[in-house]
Amino acid sequence: MHKLLISLLILALSFINLYLPKGDRLRRTDIKKIANTVSQLDQKVATNEAGFHTVVKVIDGDTIEIDTHEKVRYIGIDTPELHHPKKKIECYAIEAFKKNQELILNKRVKLIKDISNKDRYGRLLRYVYLINNQNVETFVNAKLIEEGFAYVVTYPPDVAYSQYFLKLQLQARERKLGLWRQCSYE
Repeated sequence: MHKLLISLLILALSFINLYLPKGDRLRRTDIKKIANTVSQLDQKVATNEAGFHTVVKVIDGDTIEIDTHEKVRYIGIDTPELHHPKKKIECYAIEAFKKNQELILNKRVKLIKDISNKDRYGRLLRYVYLINNQNVETFVNAKLIEEGFAYVVTYPPDVAYSQYFLKLQLQARERKLGLWRQCSYE
């Protein structure tokens, strides 16, 4: 479909070009450059509409920055504070940050919205899925809870996975994983 549209664009530009004065006409290479630019923009828009992005920075255990320079806050989880202006670095904050970094820095992720689009700080609120080379997804929000790097925090109306997250948290606590072994979170 996209190739057909690009071909039609080239045809239309070529046709319009015939009616321009000779000094104002586009060269064939200019028409192809315009078509290539449109094609690249079209592919980028299609990719972003599907919610696929590359993680360019990990801010802490539950916040990232993506290739559009937007910050993304993971829905349904919280990790110990690493960069709070009024608090010291909390127990297991560095470990949660490092795990998040290991999982997704410079990797392709799919972002899924629940109900809310952004939080009060302007960060996108999303469920984050890591996409590997075989297109297998890892649910990052859940993995961080499951391995004891995060705990459940629910802010309605974004509650699609709250029961699932609570189940994972209970299992991590019972197994004394991560912050449940090292810290006094109750």
